[in-house]
Amino acid sequence: MAATLPDVFDAKEYLACWSDLAGKTPEELQEHYEAFGINEGRRANGVITRKDFAALVPSDSDALEIGPFCSPLLRGPRARFFDVLTTAELRNRGRQLGTDPDNAPDIDFVSPVGDLSIVDQTFDNVISSHCIEHQPDLVAHLQQVARILQPGGRYFLLVPDKRFCFDALIPESSVAEVLDAHVEGRTVHRLQSVIEHRALTTHNDCKAHWRGEHGGFPAAQVARTAQAVQEFTAAAGGYVDVHAWQFTPSSMTDLIQVLYELGHVPFALERMYPTRMDDLEFWMVLRKP
Repeated sequence: MAATLPDVFDAKEYLACWSDLAGKTPEELQEHYEAFGINEGRRANGVITRKDFAALVPSDSDALEIGPFCSPLLRGPRARFFDVLTTAELRNRGRQLGTDPDNAPDIDFVSPVGDLSIVDQTFDNVISSHCIEHQPDLVAHLQQVARILQPGGRYFLLVPDKRFCFDALIPESSVAEVLDAHVEGRTVHRLQSVIEHRALTTHNDCKAHWRGEHGGFPAAQVARTAQAVQEFTAAAGGYVDVHAWQFTPSSMTDLIQVLYELGHVPFALERMYPTRMDDLEFWMVLRKP
């Protein structure tokens, strides 16, 4: 039986965290959280860090982590790992980027194009960090994850909030765009995504974004755009690794609900832990019925 997840809102935790709310009843606290606390990034539960969130995946379950790089969230004998790079390639990449290569786990499943169909076993839980926004076909990705999950299994996601990262100036992705990519059967990113990622992103200081200091588009727009077009053309139909999708907690919640009700994905949203103040990611848990 799957473990019970912490509630998104805990009145006692909320009151303990925020002294300015002293004296309010539990009902008043919840009203405050829904009206103001979510948008203000106020913590309202005991899931404090990304490690706390990852720890919601039971260590005694069969679990798969997608794209661990050199900082896996899962540990233990029943954890397995999927990546676009082999173990050796991952560690070499870590050395190039100044990351401790010894932290890279042994990769059990490798697909250079991120094809989860190569995974030949099922799991109780799957987790990914800053992975879902890179998927050319988001619906296909969710369908593939559902395939390798046992009934009742969960998909734990750590997702960048576009409002507080370098995607801040790029509009939220719509369900129309997501379904268009799925009908097209997209396996690589469009030129639009490459240009946005290379030429239209801004700074990645999440605390500055929380202060409303989003900056502007980077200088040399013509040169950056030309370089993006050149990179896309040189790929000759191959994969260029960029963000395809931009989400906020509310837009992602709405998207999953629509895709589920339309029958495109066999996932219901179980928990959405909103972005916390001065951070740049939110956490969500999808449940396979």
